[in-house]
Amino acid sequence: MCRNAFTHQRGVGLPLAIFVITALALIITAMAQLQSSSSATVALQVNSQRAFYAAESGAQIAMNVLFPPDGSAARACTTSPFYSQTFTATGLAGCQANVECNSVTDGVITVFTLQSTGRCGNGADQAQRTIEVRAQ
Repeated sequence: MCRNAFTHQRGVGLPLAIFVITALALIITAMAQLQSSSSATVALQVNSQRAFYAAESGAQIAMNVLFPPDGSAARACTTSPFYSQTFTATGLAGCQANVECNSVTDGVITVFTLQSTGRCGNGADQAQRTIEVRAQ
């Protein structure tokens, strides 16, 4: 009688185990893809912030070239690029800044427009930011 009872049982253990394993595999795959995309986004955000600071630093250095601190005459905006810098300092290492300069004179007032473009990173992680500064 015991033997007959075991032969007629129909269990759901094996199909249930396969379903659970498949579901867990899908969840793990989705989590791995989410982690991968979020780390790529963080890398791009970091390079974007570094590119902004490279552009800002390039504009500040170009202002120093345009209006020398010793009070000498302002340099003309005739070269293109007006100023170019590849940074080696910690935080901006490998970043570049290129500054273009334009001037407009209205009577006796000359207004200088500096457009600084900062670039950081390589390939898909490359970021570029541009800022513009006006001075007279």
